[in-house]
Amino acid sequence: MYKISIVGPGRVGESTAQILAKNELCRELVLIGRNANRACGVALDIQESATLLGFDTRVSGGAEPALMRDSELVIFTAGSPRKPGMSRNDLAAANLAVLDQTLDSVRQYAPDAMLLLVTNPVDVLTYHAWRVTGLRRGQVFGLSGVLDSARMASFISMETGFSARDINTLVIGGHGDAMVPLVRYANINGIPVSQFLDQATLERLVAHTRQGGAEILALKETSSAYDSPAAAIATMVDAVARNRRRILPCVAILDGEYGERDIAMGVPVVLGGTGVERIIELPLDGDELAALRASADEVRAHLG
Repeated sequence: MYKISIVGPGRVGESTAQILAKNELCRELVLIGRNANRACGVALDIQESATLLGFDTRVSGGAEPALMRDSELVIFTAGSPRKPGMSRNDLAAANLAVLDQTLDSVRQYAPDAMLLLVTNPVDVLTYHAWRVTGLRRGQVFGLSGVLDSARMASFISMETGFSARDINTLVIGGHGDAMVPLVRYANINGIPVSQFLDQATLERLVAHTRQGGAEILALKETSSAYDSPAAAIATMVDAVARNRRRILPCVAILDGEYGERDIAMGVPVVLGGTGVERIIELPLDGDELAALRASADEVRAHLG
């Protein structure tokens, strides 16, 4: 991929930019923020690590929307972060207003770009971006399941003492308290996780996964998570930039899949060079399907 723009050089945007540059996932990386000096400073700081980390990505920053011209991917991390006691949906009105400004710029300067939404409430913003831009649904997708699944896998690793590299998990649904960790699909190097953990422990880890972001927010007090979201974003960008066609849980626009339409929420997809190539429909049991319906209802209540 030649050019990627990140709108919002805050903590998530900066951490994301560091990983993208280091892994050379694009030739040119642009950071765009309201404060031109901050955006330029973040970009310069990353650029000055190039010789030490061994990358040739050119990193620049500024406040002018025209800087995103001809970007192939625009990553939206701008907006207000959560504060302790807030839900992700509490941010909807403020962050939708910021998103609309960005979408105007995308239409003008990068009309063919794919959009990766990160800012919360990500399900709502992803759906809004797709509806407003008129892009095909595979071009617009959001971060949720990759991060939530990573959190669940980390908790299983900490509980069992097994290598995190061998743990595979899958979390679908809305990126909120009603997310749906699919325990039945979790495994440790192909062995069902239920072989190692009892039901009560698994239920505790599911609850921990749902509260993973809030836990970090409560502990940090002055900021929400940014290192793990950045790593999750980079995983998605890698799948797109290198056309890996990875199966990852992402926020996608649904059009009948899982019995849902006119909504965006987390589902397993094939993610490759053109964005979401297809949505994978898993056979869910009664409890899993009911949980997914409840999660969809929560997302839909905030779509407006």
